Amino acid sequence: MADLIVTVFVTLFVIVDPIAVAPIFVGLTEGSSESDRRAMAIKGITIAGIILVVFALIGEAFLKSLGISLAAFRIAGGALLFILAIEMVFAHHSGIRTTTSGEEEEAIAKKDVSVFPLGIPLIAGPGAMASVILLMGEHSGDLVKQAAVIGVLLAVLALSLAMLLVASRIVKYLGVTGVNVVSRVFGIVLGALAVQYILDGIKQSFPGLA
Repeated sequence: MADLIVTVFVTLFVIVDPIAVAPIFVGLTEGSSESDRRAMAIKGITIAGIILVVFALIGEAFLKSLGISLAAFRIAGGALLFILAIEMVFAHHSGIRTTTSGEEEEAIAKKDVSVFPLGIPLIAGPGAMASVILLMGEHSGDLVKQAAVIGVLLAVLALSLAMLLVASRIVKYLGVTGVNVVSRVFGIVLGALAVQYILDGIKQSFPGLA
């Protein structure tokens, strides 16, 4: 169980990457009061949490209703996470988790950025959604382990909220270079995880290759 908790925590923390989200949040909420910034952080994390928990609970059943096997989704999810890893390593914004320039301009024009882009896609992006479905699918039928996955997810979100509440201090302490260094390290780890997802999906699809 301890190994499961560590694996899920590292996976979700790397994908959500609140350290990289912090400077974006600071930039989007520039000029807002501390109370407004705190309220947006809490609301954004809450919305992201609801979305991710829903995907965790019904994601596999939804895939089955569409005739998509977990192995196929594992390969697709791994490919998606690999693209996200490349984005993190090269600090290239493709729009998978970060916002595009047009979306950022729209967000800046809004007073409340909690739903978009903070809740989606900065916290509950496609990578995070795919990951919770895969992590839950790995332990299908084991309610204790699935509960552990959801518990760790909530812990990661709580930690992300704490980091958003002190986002300005994180940015001041690490600077842009420091944030990019951390994000690149996370990207390398995520890239390896993505490849493992793809390999596992191939093995499930073609048992004879194992």
